[in-house]
Amino acid sequence: MGRIFDLESPFMRFLNLVADLMILNFLMVICCLPVITIGAASTGMYYVLLKMVRGEEGYLIRGFFKSFKQNFKQATILWMIMLLIIFIYIGDFLIFSYSGLKFPKVLVIIILAVALVLLIVSIYVFPVLSRFDNTVKNTVKNAFCMSVLNLPKTALLLILAVLPAVVLYFSSYAAIFVFLFGISVPAYFSAHLYSGIFKKFEPEAAPVTSDYDFSVNTDGGNEEDNG
Repeated sequence: MGRIFDLESPFMRFLNLVADLMILNFLMVICCLPVITIGAASTGMYYVLLKMVRGEEGYLIRGFFKSFKQNFKQATILWMIMLLIIFIYIGDFLIFSYSGLKFPKVLVIIILAVALVLLIVSIYVFPVLSRFDNTVKNTVKNAFCMSVLNLPKTALLLILAVLPAVVLYFSSYAAIFVFLFGISVPAYFSAHLYSGIFKKFEPEAAPVTSDYDFSVNTDGGNEEDNG
């Protein structure tokens, strides 16, 4: 019975994981409140989670803010672009719904198809930024390449991304769970998928061709946190 409470026992490791995910979720909620910082916060979260799923845990809070700070500029630019696209699509939706005009079905299908592509690229952008050191342009290009080359995993990642919203929609009682774990837990399972995808493009796993412009982000927080 005493072994259950050993620090290295599966039970205690599970409790430590739960505690870490709760702390990470709290950091995300707090750091996302200004809205403009959502991109940097997401990058910091995935930096920490990718280390966790690879057994490279360092200091959680320090690692989060390290990546938050070092990737702030690029993450914020990417998030502002994403916000602009969101507002454009909201405007399109309002026009389609309330203008009283009839639009060609082909146009509607094309707009929805582009929206889907943008959505699947968006779920890769911040994890890619947390792991690879690159320009904003190449980060988006790499996110697109990864999303297309890994479509089955991309579908799972998309499900995980929308799961908290779906759960909250069907049950208001889930609000407490979403507040405590709704961001970090789906992201934790997503990080397992991202980790496998990223290994294909990391120099130690295979030579990286210049066509994709991948390089491991050593400045953005991929090195071990030792202090």
